[in-house]
Amino acid sequence: MNFTIKNCIAVLMGSLALVASFSSLASVFPKEVTVEPIKGAKKRNIVFILTDDHRYDAMGFMDHPFMKTPHLDSIANEGVHLKNAMVTTSLCSPSRASILTGLYTHKHRVIDNNRLEQEGVIYFAEYLQKQGYDTAYFGKWHMGDHNDHQRQGFEHWVSFAGQGHYWPPKNKKNWTLNVNGERVKQKGYITDELTDYAIDWMKESQRKEKPFMMYLSHKAVHANFTPADRHKGMYDGKVELPANHKIEDYGEHTPRWVRDQRNSWHGVDFPYHSEVDIKKYYQNYTEAFSAVDDSIGRVKQQLKDMGLYEDTLIIYMGDNGFMFGEHGLIDKRVAYETSIRVPMVMQLPSLIEGGQTIENVVANIDIAPTILEAAGIQKPAHMDGQSFLPLAQKKKIKWRDYFLYVYYWEKNFPQSPTVFALRGNKFKYITYYGLWDTDELYDLENDPKEQHNLIADPKYTKTINKMKNHLFDMLADQGGMDIPMNKPKGNESYIRLRTRGGDKAADFPEHYVVDKPQHTNAQ
Repeated sequence: MNFTIKNCIAVLMGSLALVASFSSLASVFPKEVTVEPIKGAKKRNIVFILTDDHRYDAMGFMDHPFMKTPHLDSIANEGVHLKNAMVTTSLCSPSRASILTGLYTHKHRVIDNNRLEQEGVIYFAEYLQKQGYDTAYFGKWHMGDHNDHQRQGFEHWVSFAGQGHYWPPKNKKNWTLNVNGERVKQKGYITDELTDYAIDWMKESQRKEKPFMMYLSHKAVHANFTPADRHKGMYDGKVELPANHKIEDYGEHTPRWVRDQRNSWHGVDFPYHSEVDIKKYYQNYTEAFSAVDDSIGRVKQQLKDMGLYEDTLIIYMGDNGFMFGEHGLIDKRVAYETSIRVPMVMQLPSLIEGGQTIENVVANIDIAPTILEAAGIQKPAHMDGQSFLPLAQKKKIKWRDYFLYVYYWEKNFPQSPTVFALRGNKFKYITYYGLWDTDELYDLENDPKEQHNLIADPKYTKTINKMKNHLFDMLADQGGMDIPMNKPKGNESYIRLRTRGGDKAADFPEHYVVDKPQHTNAQ
């Protein structure tokens, strides 16, 4: 009898676990879009400008050694620089999904660059429509890779499949933009063309006498970096790489995977499996951004011409960071500062004092709540982020002490492991899943370039344990203890270059290797 009861209990517990597993995959989105207005709030016009792969420090006002970004700088001068802006996953589609939904990656489940959004997804623009806004989207969407169909929440739509092209591709005669469901040929340089569409819509929107929200999402500055003709060569002879990490610069506790990734698609020894000159590559990157800066200037001038400048919220940000040699790596995905930090500036002259620098860590998940507050809408309960408008207004509010970062391994790029990281104001703790390698701890105040891994230093054992526990507590609290998975799709970039040591793997970190057996009583 007891055996039967025990078996029944075991079956019941197994069933409950299975239900819990399925429920963790259930949509977090409400069944309908319901707006809760902020009493007495004004409906302000909103312009959100997004770029691709823009580094946090690639702005003129950040004392960049050669880049000039006068129009971007003007937003910081007339508004605020959000100095410690981060992304919860440093990859195009996951980050963009977090911006649009206000959710962590494991909740919206766009975990790579190939997946469509889940059924029942709700974008912040849908709440704006309910609030009476005219809404428009211009540019790169990217979720779903080759899918550019018009999404809910946006009345006006101009987009393209995948990464798009800087110039109309000569080898794709049927290449088109999706303009409100019609296939329209791309005419010229895409940064300028998207801006043309946006300016035309702004003029049209003014006639509707409704508040508006414009989402301008540039292809730039994604590879292959292609400047507009007018900007080619503008930085000839001026370029300095932000990093020049050599093999001998690795410390004794540098992870194996970092040393190995150096010779890979995302490493300086075999970048994109080519012989590309990283310095010239960086020059193209910085020159390609100049058209974006021109675009910002055009949008700002149009707001002035319309008499709406003072009372329009403008937010500019990049979708993720980008490395040009830091740790011997290029691109993004990893949890190092130049990968997860992004440029972000914001202005709203009628409400926000100019020339401010905000030190608090803000994130892509905070964009949706911030825009909704500017539109007079309370943050929906399901969103993970928080509005940072009060920070810009110098209000005292409770804010995050730690920032949670995740990246999920892609078979397309096997050199970058699944990453979980916790970033505080002083320390950053990084751990990996399914990898025989060392964790990392960095003192960001004294080691901002993250060169000295403190993980094996006994002085920091308490700090490590505290941050490790807090990291997994945050993951559990946010429903992130399950690893989301997708069936692999696309090519695999796994090869290495033999002539640069590609036939040998890196050594284990020093603290992983011992000189004698640890257990003498094994039988």
